[in-house]
Amino acid sequence: MSVIAEALNPPLDADDGLLDRVGRIVERDLKPLTVKIDLEGLYPDKVMRALGEAGAYRPHLPYLQPDGQHDLAATIQAMARVSHECMSTGFAVWCQDTCAWYLQNAANPQVREDWLAQIASGRVLAGTGMSNTMKAFAGIEPLRLTGTRVDGGYVVNGSLPWVSNLGEDHVFGTLFAIDGDSAQRVMALIDCAAEGFTLKLAAHFTGMEGTRTFACIFDNVFVPDAMVIDEDGAGFLRRNRGGIVLLQFGMGLGNIQASIDLCRDVEPLLGHVNAYLDDRPDEMQEELDDVRDAVLALAQAPFDHSDDYFREVLEMRLAASELALRASQSAMLHTGAKGYLQRAPAQRKLRESYFVAIVTPAIKHLRKELQRLAEAA
Repeated sequence: MSVIAEALNPPLDADDGLLDRVGRIVERDLKPLTVKIDLEGLYPDKVMRALGEAGAYRPHLPYLQPDGQHDLAATIQAMARVSHECMSTGFAVWCQDTCAWYLQNAANPQVREDWLAQIASGRVLAGTGMSNTMKAFAGIEPLRLTGTRVDGGYVVNGSLPWVSNLGEDHVFGTLFAIDGDSAQRVMALIDCAAEGFTLKLAAHFTGMEGTRTFACIFDNVFVPDAMVIDEDGAGFLRRNRGGIVLLQFGMGLGNIQASIDLCRDVEPLLGHVNAYLDDRPDEMQEELDDVRDAVLALAQAPFDHSDDYFREVLEMRLAASELALRASQSAMLHTGAKGYLQRAPAQRKLRESYFVAIVTPAIKHLRKELQRLAEAA
C-alpha cells in the first residue's frame, strides 16, 4: 500500500493522531451517510462538527498553534481522508478550512479574535464565497457585490449564485467592490443571520448535493467594521491565493486515491481482463504519489506570495484535476457494470472528479491564469 493510501486509511486502533481521529469519524459517522448525502442531499452537520472537535480544521492556522507555525500538509491530508469516502463532505471541509484561512490572515485583529477559534473548532460552520472574486480578478466575470460606506461599516447589495456550506447560523467570507470606486474592494465575513440577507436554493446538482449550496441575496445588508477582514481586498487575495488553492488538494487527492482503490478491489475477480485497460492502478498510483509529494512539499515550504510560487501551485492543481478525471474513468471501466449501479462508489467518484475539474479555479481558469503568469514573466 502506498504512503498516501496508508494515510487515507489509518488503522482505527492506532495512536491517537489527527488522521486516526479523522479516520474514526469517517468510518463511524460519515460512511453510513455517504449514499444519503449523495442521492438525497443530506448535509452531515454532526460529522462537520465532530471533525472540528477532532482538530481537522486547525493545523494550517498558526494563530492557534503553540509554536506559531502552520501545517497545511496536515490539513490537506485530513481533508483527503474525508474526501476518500465522500467528496461532498470533503468540499464542505475545504469551505470550513478556507474561511478559517481568511481569518487567520485578517488585517483586522478583531474579526480574527471573534470568529477564528469558533470556526476552527466546528462550533460555527462556515463557507467561502470567493468563486466570483477569483473569476473577477482573472477577468472571467464582473464582481457581483457592491458596498457603500456608512457609519460603522458598509451596506452591501447584490447576489452570489452559488456559495456552499451555508445555513442560517453559518458565516462565510467574500469580497465586494465599493460603490462608485470599483478599484477599491473590501474582504469581509458575512453572517447568514444578518438582516436583509437571504439564502435561496437555486439549483440541484448531480453530485455535491449534500453541501448546502445556496444563492446568496444581499438586500441592504449591513456589514459592521468588526466583520471586515481586510479593507484592501485585492491585496488580501494576492497574499492568500496560494493557500486557498493549496487547501483544495485534499479533495483531489482523496478522490483519486479512492478511484485507484476501486480498481484494485476488483483485481481478484477481473484482473485477467482488466489487464487490457489503460490507466492501470499501479500506474495511476505512481502518478498520484508524484503529485502528492509535490503538493505536500509546496504545503510544507515557507509560505510565499510570489507569482512563481503561485504558478507552481496552479500547475499542480491542474495536474490533480486531469488525474482525477482519468482515475475516476479508470475506476468505472475497471469495475464494469457494477460501477454503473445507482449506489456504486465508482460512478459517484466519477461525478466527484468532474467537480474537482470545474470548481473554481476550473481547468479552463487554471490554463488561462497560467498563460497570464507566463506572459507576465
